[in-house]
Amino acid sequence: MQKPLPRPIAAALATVLAGSLAACSFEPPLRVPQAPPDKTPYTAGASIKQTVAPGGPAGHAQEIEYGKELHEEWWKLFHSKVLDKLIAAGLKNSPTIAQAQAQLKQAQATARVNSSIFYPQITGNLQANRSKSSSAAFGGSGGFHYSLITGSVGVSYYPDIFGVNRLVYRNSEALVKYQQWELEAARLTLTGNIVTTAISEAATEGQVRATMAIVAQEKKLLELTENQYRAGAIGYVSVVNQRSQLATEMATLPALEQQLAVYRHELAILVGDFPANARRQLFTLEALQLPEKLPVSLPSQLLKQRPDIRAALAQMRAANAVIGEARAQFYPTVQLSAAFGATASHPGLFFNPASSIWSLVGAMSQPIFEGGKLEAQKAEAHAAYDVVYAAYRSTVLSAFDQVANALRAVEHDAQTLAAQREALQAAAQALQLAQASYRAGASDYLTLLTSEVQYDNARIAEIRAESQRYQDTAALLVALGGGWWNKTGPQAPTTSAPQNSHSDAGTLPVTPANP
Repeated sequence: MQKPLPRPIAAALATVLAGSLAACSFEPPLRVPQAPPDKTPYTAGASIKQTVAPGGPAGHAQEIEYGKELHEEWWKLFHSKVLDKLIAAGLKNSPTIAQAQAQLKQAQATARVNSSIFYPQITGNLQANRSKSSSAAFGGSGGFHYSLITGSVGVSYYPDIFGVNRLVYRNSEALVKYQQWELEAARLTLTGNIVTTAISEAATEGQVRATMAIVAQEKKLLELTENQYRAGAIGYVSVVNQRSQLATEMATLPALEQQLAVYRHELAILVGDFPANARRQLFTLEALQLPEKLPVSLPSQLLKQRPDIRAALAQMRAANAVIGEARAQFYPTVQLSAAFGATASHPGLFFNPASSIWSLVGAMSQPIFEGGKLEAQKAEAHAAYDVVYAAYRSTVLSAFDQVANALRAVEHDAQTLAAQREALQAAAQALQLAQASYRAGASDYLTLLTSEVQYDNARIAEIRAESQRYQDTAALLVALGGGWWNKTGPQAPTTSAPQNSHSDAGTLPVTPANP
């Protein structure tokens, strides 16, 4: 039967426990920059509501829906199964994602380590000793042998009287959230890079095809020019000029093919493969569907949806907990330890009540003079918080800057594409007229050559403008947070959706627990 603890010891334990439960935290209120009101526009000047309709592929108007959220993973708005497969492969195989996942696991393990301080630490000990004692010191001439077996269970506990343990754990918990948002940011960055690289590859391949078509046309025109020269209708200088034009067009192909190879290699790396395994993708710009409606979140929602902003906020929470730790170092630290066991000279006597031993120790340490170290540590913690505070502001401003730039880019891309398509139509018509006039001998070769150059430039510019419209649309969707909160399956978010996570919003007043 276990013996009860003496009354004074039990009273002391009860007092310490009550003090621990009523612990006071030294963590200051979380200081967060004020978010802009939801009515604040993202851009300077009038807000864009709808783009122009350039016509043709990717040529419909885009409507900006303010106050709406993405209801699916952002890249799915392009409705490309090939693109979906690329992103799935990248999320599965990318070493960047694997690194972020490992860092999250490391932070979670550290938090579990720090949480152990809330519980008593129990250690079991068993020791067997065989000794010989000499009696010479007492005038004897011999000695005797004896055995001693000791077994005990030791318990140590640090009561969280001033909330230091909670602050240490709160710091590690905030760092876990930071790594969660860093993982989400890595996924968002990876998907954005895959989409923009794939679009760039498709656009470059389109430019290669257009250039090859232009080269074929230039060869036919060279053949016609040579025939006219043999017939004596034109001078030899026209033949030389046409050969020069053909060579100029052919010289642009290697540079385009080099850029195409770079995009393919980069895309292979993004999906976690070697450049040697890069292959031509099965989609073109024409196979993508440009989203007609673009949901743009309110400013307060943007703070909840951007992973980098929420990661910066988690860093602020961690730094705030460190301030509380530094302030708590000025106060006493209490440790309770106890040991219960038995010691006997023979195993048969080990469980005899007369062999029982126990001890109970309470210790308290209080800093008295440390040469200004504690004040310096507190100042360091405050300065560290100022650093992450400024970093948070910078992250928020950068996010709003990206959204504002993307909104203007979407507006101007539609205008640019409309102008380029109009220029291409005019250049194509001018080239047809110049070719007909040249065959009929009604115009000189210089007129035809000028029309060719204008058409070639207009065709390449139209492809670039179409590609840029897709890329800036993708940039806007990424800048808005990418819709990570609507993911399902193995890539589902590791934290709650923004509409249910006001504690991390960064826009509500935050007060400390148990001030």
